[in-house]
Amino acid sequence: MTVKQKFTVLLIDDSPEILDTLGALLSEDYRVLAARDGLAGLDIATRRPQPHLILLDVMMPDVDGYATLARLKENPLTRDIPVVLLTSLTDSVNEEHAFELGASDYIAKPIKPNVLKARVRAQIEAWQAREFLRTQNDQLKANLLRFEADNDLTHASAIRILAHMSGMRDNATGQHCERVQDFVWLLARLLREHHRFKDTLTNDYIDVLVQSAPLHDLGKVGIPDRILLKAGPLEAEECEVMKSHARLGWDAIEQVERELGRSAPFLSVTKEIARSHHERWDGGGYPDGLGGDAIPVSARLVALADVFDALISRRPYKEPFSLDEARDIIAADRGRRFDPDVTDAFVAHFEEFVEVVEKYPERG
Repeated sequence: MTVKQKFTVLLIDDSPEILDTLGALLSEDYRVLAARDGLAGLDIATRRPQPHLILLDVMMPDVDGYATLARLKENPLTRDIPVVLLTSLTDSVNEEHAFELGASDYIAKPIKPNVLKARVRAQIEAWQAREFLRTQNDQLKANLLRFEADNDLTHASAIRILAHMSGMRDNATGQHCERVQDFVWLLARLLREHHRFKDTLTNDYIDVLVQSAPLHDLGKVGIPDRILLKAGPLEAEECEVMKSHARLGWDAIEQVERELGRSAPFLSVTKEIARSHHERWDGGGYPDGLGGDAIPVSARLVALADVFDALISRRPYKEPFSLDEARDIIAADRGRRFDPDVTDAFVAHFEEFVEVVEKYPERG
C-alpha cells in the first residue's frame, strides 16, 4: 500500500489564536509547524525535514514579516521555499514590496478558509511541479551531454525518449511526435527558398529544427495531472496553469545551459520552440504576446504543425476533426494565428501533409 506524502506547512504569526485557527484548517491535509515570531520561524525553516511552504504574517513585533522574508531569501538553505504573506496591509505599495522581496503569493486578512486552502494547494502543486521538472532536468542534462559523443541514431533516440516523456503526460501517442516532426520538415523544405525564410532555413538549421520539434511540449511535465488530463473545459485559473508549460519548457532548457556553462544550436532552437510555439501572428498568443516576424521562425513552423496534428487527433476533451476540416480551420486562421506564408505553403501542398498522416496512423 502506497502512503501518500504529507507536505509540511510552516506558520509564522505572533497571534496564538491565528496559529490555532490556521493549524486546524490545514492539519487534515498537511503536516503543520508553527512559530510565534520571525526568528523562531527562520530556525525551524532550516531544520530537516524542511517545510514545503511558509505562511508568514507581516505585522509582527521585533522582526516583522518583510524582514523575515528577506532573510529567508538570503539564506541558500531556505531561499527556494515558497512564502505566502498574510496581512491586512492590502495597498498596492505593500503588495509590490512583498513580491519584490520574493513572496510567492499575498493573502489579505481576514482570511477566508476556502481561499486559504486553495492558495496553499496551488503553491504545493507548483512546488511539486518544480521538483519534478528539476528531476527531469537532471535526466535531460545527462542525455544532452551524451548527445555530442554519440552517433546520429543514438542522438535521435534520446530526443525521441524525451519527447515521449512529455507526450505521455497528456496521453499523446508516439505518432504525434513523428507526425509533427515530418510536418515541420515539410514546411521547412517548402519555404527554404522563400525570400522571407531563406536566410534562416539553411540545411544545418533545418536539421536542428527537425530534431528539436518533438520537444515543443517539454514543459508539460510540470503541469498537474488534474489539469493536464481533465476531460472537460478548463477553468480560467486552470488555463493559466496550463499556459505555464511554455515557460516551464524554456526554464528547463535554460537551466541545462547554465549548468553546462554553454549552449548549442540544438538547445537554443529547442528553447525558443518550447517558449514560443503558442504565440500568434496577430500578437494574441502567449507567454510573451509576440506577433509577426518577432515570433521565431522555428516556433511559427511548429505552431502550425502542432495545431494541425492536434485537430486531427483524439484528445480526452474532443473527437478528431477530418483532414479537410482541419485544413479549413488552419486556412481560416491565416494572418491571425499563423504566418500567412507558412499557411499558404501548408494549403498549397496539403496532399503531402496527408501522406504523412497516412504514414503514421493512430494506433488502436
